[in-house]
Amino acid sequence: MSQDIFGIQAALKSLGIKDLHQGASTGMEWIKTSGDVISSYSPVDGLLIGKVNAAKQDTYDAVVNIANQAFSQWRQIPAPKRGEIVRQVGDRLRGKKEALGKLVSYEMGKSLQEGLGEVQEMIDICDFAVGLSRQLHGFTMHSERPQHRMYEQYHPIGIVGIISAFNFPVAVWSWNAMIALICGDVCIWKPSEKTPMSAIACQQILSEVLKENNIPEGVSNLLIGDFRIGELMSHDPRLSLISATGSTRMGKKVGAAVGARLGRALLELGGNNAIIISETADLKMTIIGAVFGAIGTAGQRCTSTRRLIIHERIYEDVKSRLKEAYNQLKIGSPLDPANHVGPLIDQNAVELYLKAIVQVKKEGGKAVVEGGVLNGKGFQSACYVKPAIYEAENSFEIVQAETFAPILYLMKYTTIEEAIFIQNNVPQGLSSAIMTSNLRESELFLSHMGSDCGIANVNIGTSGAEIGGAFGGEKETGGGRESGSDAWKYYMRRQTNTINYGTDLPLAQGIQFGF
Repeated sequence: MSQDIFGIQAALKSLGIKDLHQGASTGMEWIKTSGDVISSYSPVDGLLIGKVNAAKQDTYDAVVNIANQAFSQWRQIPAPKRGEIVRQVGDRLRGKKEALGKLVSYEMGKSLQEGLGEVQEMIDICDFAVGLSRQLHGFTMHSERPQHRMYEQYHPIGIVGIISAFNFPVAVWSWNAMIALICGDVCIWKPSEKTPMSAIACQQILSEVLKENNIPEGVSNLLIGDFRIGELMSHDPRLSLISATGSTRMGKKVGAAVGARLGRALLELGGNNAIIISETADLKMTIIGAVFGAIGTAGQRCTSTRRLIIHERIYEDVKSRLKEAYNQLKIGSPLDPANHVGPLIDQNAVELYLKAIVQVKKEGGKAVVEGGVLNGKGFQSACYVKPAIYEAENSFEIVQAETFAPILYLMKYTTIEEAIFIQNNVPQGLSSAIMTSNLRESELFLSHMGSDCGIANVNIGTSGAEIGGAFGGEKETGGGRESGSDAWKYYMRRQTNTINYGTDLPLAQGIQFGF
């Protein structure tokens, strides 16, 4: 494990992280597993954090059976009482925020501020879910038949399977789990095998609360393993909903498997996010938003800014400002608050980054800020790379794809209609933004003729969504919505009820039937 330079050892001890863990938990105990050993190495310094015995199919089946039994009990607890459990989870996270934030930063490679921010997201969604537990509402409609009352209500859906990605190793799980729990569902979580220790820490925190409240075993479950666990979940009709966050390639497989059994899928997949920079934009604010969007989490957010679509009159000015800003970036350990950029998650991510640079040049792109791998003093692993900027065309094959790395593409536009067309002309549709002081431009961008993304911002970057809004996107982003607004409806089944309190039996549409 790491030397305790930034208090990592103390954080691991506080969170109960051991050298070897079992890869399955039902919330009450860890189940002995016999799968392959998964080793978690930090991209910060390349050192081992811990190992996990992965779950296999026999363990999977046991966990699903326990979860199914727990659902029959958990759904009977009134929603506000379920909210009370989630409130206690939020309070426990407040006490563990520093330790868990450090672990997230150390295991994933994002800055400490972003790690702490991710835990704060978890706390915020707990608060949101607690309030929501008293607002799970339906609707009442007027019936066309006399002495009839018609209304809609929502019921728990069952077992919710959560498949999360490495880039947000804890927050995305909480978006799903806290909402599902107050809805009366039980959860099975398959985290990324690249960040298992963060998941184990969360499961232990939640398990403590469940035990203290005598909650049935199986309400919150964890299964650590590779893609095979995800495949089992996707094909299993006992799991009513699969919420999967990750690449479009992965999401298509999950969607096909769940769709084949007529199950329900909530997919939050890749992004190819752009900021349109108008000639009326406040450039000081614009550069901050664009740089954070492009280099935050080392470009490993689904909402990371990939493209800047810049008005031709200010193109050279923006390009010059970006070069100046990039020259001031400090790259190194994300646990050091002086640094802006940490490492990529692993060597595979580095290889994809390098291939993208080769490809953009091959297609005719020109370097504004050249990329490359960083090594030597101050770089304790081989996962550190330079944030790069290239002039490119939107039609380039590499620009049309999502590269999970800090690579930013610049392109020009003449009219706002052209800029919106360029922004929309990619397969993905997650996040988008326009920087402008022109009211007509901003309103056009937000209209039905504007951005086709699930998120559209004005004078804000593409990255850094609040939990109060529903999060997700269109097209190859999958169409799912997580977190706030009315996303809770994904986790419940909708039922229409009609009550006849009269003595006659009139039929709808005036149909006459008698004998």
